[in-house]
Amino acid sequence: MPKFQDQDVIEIVRGGSRLLIAPQAGGRLLSWHLHGAPIIHWPDAADWSQPALVRGGNPLLFPFIARHRVDGRIGFWRDAQGVVREMPLHGFARDLPFDAQVDEQGASVHMTLTDSEATHARYPFSFRFEARYRLVDEATLEVGLTTTNTAEPSSDTRMPPHMPYYAGHHFYFALPHTQRSEATLSLPRNVYRHQLADGTTTAPQPGATRYSFGDPQIVDRFHCLEGEPQTPVRIDMPTLNRAIEIDLKRPDSLPWYAVTSWTLAPDADFYCVEPWLGLPDAIHNGLGLRWLAPGQSETATLRIAVSALR
Repeated sequence: MPKFQDQDVIEIVRGGSRLLIAPQAGGRLLSWHLHGAPIIHWPDAADWSQPALVRGGNPLLFPFIARHRVDGRIGFWRDAQGVVREMPLHGFARDLPFDAQVDEQGASVHMTLTDSEATHARYPFSFRFEARYRLVDEATLEVGLTTTNTAEPSSDTRMPPHMPYYAGHHFYFALPHTQRSEATLSLPRNVYRHQLADGTTTAPQPGATRYSFGDPQIVDRFHCLEGEPQTPVRIDMPTLNRAIEIDLKRPDSLPWYAVTSWTLAPDADFYCVEPWLGLPDAIHNGLGLRWLAPGQSETATLRIAVSALR
């Protein structure tokens, strides 16, 4: 395996496209470069002692997304039987090592995380969570997330018959902060929500289909999709002569629930555009909460295509 920042990584190359992936660090896509230009941001000096906290790449969010609260305490969730358990921000998958396999052509990597004693205390379910990255061509990346309830059907009524989850992505797209006001985010028809300081989620409000990345109101905004998206999510960066389209309407894919826009600070040279299957605290509020029966499996797929602006 090649080395990157003194870490073992998987490198996927097709034409002028290059992916770096660290399965041992939460199955993390670290970066994507196209003809040397960064599409997915990764910092030059990353703190590998806590890779889940590095601002870059694409952390995989599973089994739940964002923050959860029980009785005002952050980092906890309550199951259907009333048992309260810990759950870190964005779930635990981004902190754990994945098994990985590169295909014979070297164009894709398939990574798998399964339940263990370490996960059962926080999430008492048998599961398999898989992520696949595939370069369709040098400018198109396909990403699939597959979640399986690997439990055997049981007549034991003390065991929960279904497994709750809502997974998602956290893509850090490279965007120099000095160019935010010229860059735009276009969305399918949507309503927007926010999570408030007490953990509750606001009522839906009619959302626009085009925003400037310089608009501070879209930081930490959940753009909840209404119906099947008829257009892709699109990022236009005129100063970079770059357009990025995120196709959320893939054959046989689960419907994506929302696209979240977020950045860390006014001087951060990235902006996150994050397709999610549910909203924060969905285990308590039901907004996008999914359930898998024993033996059931679901896949959510998207494609990211990069092109020059015309």
